[in-house]
Amino acid sequence: MPEQLLSCTELPPKVNSFGVWKYEKGPLKFPLPLLQMQILAILAVIHTLHFVLKHLGLPMLISEIAAGLLLGGSALGNISAYSEMFLNVESQNIIGTLSIFGYTLFMFLIGVKMDMGMISNTGKKALAVGILALLGPLIVGMAVAVICLEFWAKEATNLTYIAAVHSLTPFPVIACLLSELKILNSELGRLALSSAIVSDLFSLFLTIVSVVVRTREGAPWHTAVVTVVSPVVFVLVVVYILRPAMFWVVAQTPEGRAVKNVYIYAIILGLLFCGIFSDFFGQYVIFGAFIFGLAVPDGPPLGSALVEKLDSMVSLVLMPIFMATCAMRANVIDVFRKGDKETVANIFIILATLIAKIGACVAPLLYCKMPCNDALALSLIMSAKGTVNMATQSVLRDSGVVDDEIFGLMVIATTLNAAIVPFLVRKLYDPSRKYAGYQTRNIMHCKPNAELRILACVHEQEGVTSIINLLNASNPTRDNPISIYVLHLIELVGRATPIFISHDMQKRTVSNHSYSENVILALNRYQRNNGGAALTHVFTAISPHKLMHEDICTLALNKLALFMIIPFHRKWNIGGSIESDEQRIRNLNCSVLDMAPCSVGILVDRAQLGRSASQSFYIALIFLGGNDDREGLAYAKRMVSGPNVNLTIAHFLPMDDENTNEWENILDDEALKDIKHSNLGFEQVNYLQRVVKDGPETALIVRSMTSQYDLIIVGRRHGVESPLTSGLTEWSEFPELGALGDLLAASDLDSNASVLVVQQQRKL
Repeated sequence: MPEQLLSCTELPPKVNSFGVWKYEKGPLKFPLPLLQMQILAILAVIHTLHFVLKHLGLPMLISEIAAGLLLGGSALGNISAYSEMFLNVESQNIIGTLSIFGYTLFMFLIGVKMDMGMISNTGKKALAVGILALLGPLIVGMAVAVICLEFWAKEATNLTYIAAVHSLTPFPVIACLLSELKILNSELGRLALSSAIVSDLFSLFLTIVSVVVRTREGAPWHTAVVTVVSPVVFVLVVVYILRPAMFWVVAQTPEGRAVKNVYIYAIILGLLFCGIFSDFFGQYVIFGAFIFGLAVPDGPPLGSALVEKLDSMVSLVLMPIFMATCAMRANVIDVFRKGDKETVANIFIILATLIAKIGACVAPLLYCKMPCNDALALSLIMSAKGTVNMATQSVLRDSGVVDDEIFGLMVIATTLNAAIVPFLVRKLYDPSRKYAGYQTRNIMHCKPNAELRILACVHEQEGVTSIINLLNASNPTRDNPISIYVLHLIELVGRATPIFISHDMQKRTVSNHSYSENVILALNRYQRNNGGAALTHVFTAISPHKLMHEDICTLALNKLALFMIIPFHRKWNIGGSIESDEQRIRNLNCSVLDMAPCSVGILVDRAQLGRSASQSFYIALIFLGGNDDREGLAYAKRMVSGPNVNLTIAHFLPMDDENTNEWENILDDEALKDIKHSNLGFEQVNYLQRVVKDGPETALIVRSMTSQYDLIIVGRRHGVESPLTSGLTEWSEFPELGALGDLLAASDLDSNASVLVVQQQRKL
């Protein structure tokens, strides 16, 4: 007779306690207080561990697994009193249900964020890497499993499952890793995402085939038919009924408006129904949730609304609980204690699949002439393990395919992989190295009549107006042409993959949504008005704010830009009051200043540039000396070629020049020589000299000039010590603007003048 387990249940069940003084068993004997205590303990341990481990460069995933191991059977679970109170059967069922529900929502959101349009745009390289990343380790792992079954561990019947699980390349794992490494929108990151989508869909196809084969072998014919037909019918319903319904919801939502809550509630109810459908017909619950998520159009307005409402709760609460509860089921101590032939065979398979996956990914990349370090980094990314791997392993353990010891071994392998892979990728791949200034790309060294290539960034479509006003002041002519590359930056919301669009090449977008339409129309009008003197090109980049600098610097590098214009994070309205202040844009500007492959100008637009009734531009250049000021001078010289520009160059000199750099003084005099002697041959150019003793006197003179000009150009002069700015940097509100830029961008300055803060290209 098999051993029977008896459990007692009180009827009617009591969910919550009546207080610590009114019930002798204590509040933790009731489901609700115990569930709350378990959630509190899990989250507290996770964040305590992460507070320590993050300094070692370890991701949150390691802290989540470690918390589960600590609270589960590997550590505290061996204490009988703790186990009876904290890990009893009833409580495990409740928190397990909560964690599975959280994982279902997670997979639904992954489906929402996935851009299925990437599949049709996948290149041959991504296709080859994606397929080989699955087939290579699968074939090698199966071969090793057969050899072990034949000659080594004949009693181990689960080796083929182990080989299949460790051959997977889940898209959510790759996307999370790339986001953590901050290379999501790098060239390597985009290739990894495309390859991961191919590999994930190919593995889904193989999984369906294997389920069909297994079902035909031992089940009645009607069961086999239902198992095969039900997911096919479900997918067809999603594609031909639910997805068009989602697009109808998008069409009913006016542009710029939020989706009605009734649609959001209906979609969440649909998600629950799809989970029930999957479970009812023998599919795992996440199958229906994931496929249903794919039916939702990614990005705004619908996809972003769902992500905004669900993502914080899922990613910050439910998924950490899920990962911890998965790890709580493992007993890693028994893995080392057992150490039999089956365990050794599993170790061989894990290592064989890892080596095979790396080799299968490296081979096509090296064939395509990718640098060795980048190829190895991408191969390691494709070999990464994470949330989905832990979930799959937990399902195998719960279904009895693997025992507790093998499950513990798989948890150890996943933990080591998640800890080591990010470290190695950081060592092998540094996306910023391609921006190193080995070539001179600035205005000062541009030939007088050569084309000036400018990259300008806008965050809102209305922001193109200030860029066009500055370009009008730049006076492009056929002798001094300008080529403008405008990059419209949009935050990545409601999708997992970044998007980069060249509107010169674009025929239609995946969602038929017209990105940057107003930007394109305004620049086309500007190009027509300048009769061949200016060429315009528009691009759109949809990526996370913290990674936008990668898109900006990559475009500047690829288009050989000499000057980059980025908007200041503070925005003024026509009345002169501050309209918005975006800290994220400020952080982006600081990243661009550090990594830019060319000269940079931060445009502080007070909404008055180009609004003069006379259509003339009154521009001042504050010249203190140094590389940045000479770069600003070079730009000002190109502006003055038009009759509608009046330029004043205010040259400040220190009263005591003993501490000045003699070589820098020579370079400054050479740059100013043609202005001092002939005003560049233009009557509308004025040269002024001011001798000052310290920074406050400089500030006083500069403040008095602001009401006379539409635009003031200053050099950033970051880190340059000078008596001309002494005492101005100690109280700087915006160090990225330099001493004078910070002074002119101050909110208490009564001025309508816009400011252009120039930094010359930094060369290594």
